[in-house]
Amino acid sequence: MDSVLIEIWKLKITYYSIFILIGILIATLLFLRECKKYKINLDFANNLIFWSVIFGIIGARLYYVLFNWSYYSIYPSEIYKIWDGGLAIHGGLILGVLFAVLYSLKYKIRVLKVTDMAVVGLIIAQAIGRWGNFFNGEAHGPETTIATLEGMKIIPKFVIDGMYIGGTYYQPTFYYESLWCLLGFILLLCIRKFYQYLKAGQLTGIYLMWYSIGRFFIEALRTDS
Repeated sequence: MDSVLIEIWKLKITYYSIFILIGILIATLLFLRECKKYKINLDFANNLIFWSVIFGIIGARLYYVLFNWSYYSIYPSEIYKIWDGGLAIHGGLILGVLFAVLYSLKYKIRVLKVTDMAVVGLIIAQAIGRWGNFFNGEAHGPETTIATLEGMKIIPKFVIDGMYIGGTYYQPTFYYESLWCLLGFILLLCIRKFYQYLKAGQLTGIYLMWYSIGRFFIEALRTDS
């Protein structure tokens, strides 16, 4: 499967980058909608989003580089080449959230309220972003058979076909995580809308537990880097 959507001269625009961008845009729209609802200054919100994304990308790259330092210590000139792959969601969350916390404290906005408003968009962005892995032919599990994949019923045919890599079928762990995040998105929306006794920080806590549980089991199936 070709990972490049379009190439303009020497500039390659990949499916991965497009899905990440779509995820960021949807998360931004959902966050701004909540800011309007709670009358939070939109200049604050826009700056928070912009810099959180920037620091998130830096954090995702740093995390990946640190855990692959044996390679990058030999080839330091490749540290900045994020277009060659190598972003870790944990690092992105750590640095992105750290900035959001410090920025919120600076402007005396309640941190847990900000994170509660952000996690709904964040988890659907993660669900969307995982499809970039599909076009890269990565984030897959162990070898399997077409009969096993078709027997699961929940996997579309085009996903099964896409998991035929190098003459072998693989479990589409990217797809499992995307579904898990989509279910988490629906869960968080329902809790936010219908649970009347929701306190600041509880939605953030539910997000962290939901995503971590899914990540723990799904990531254990991964067989690629």
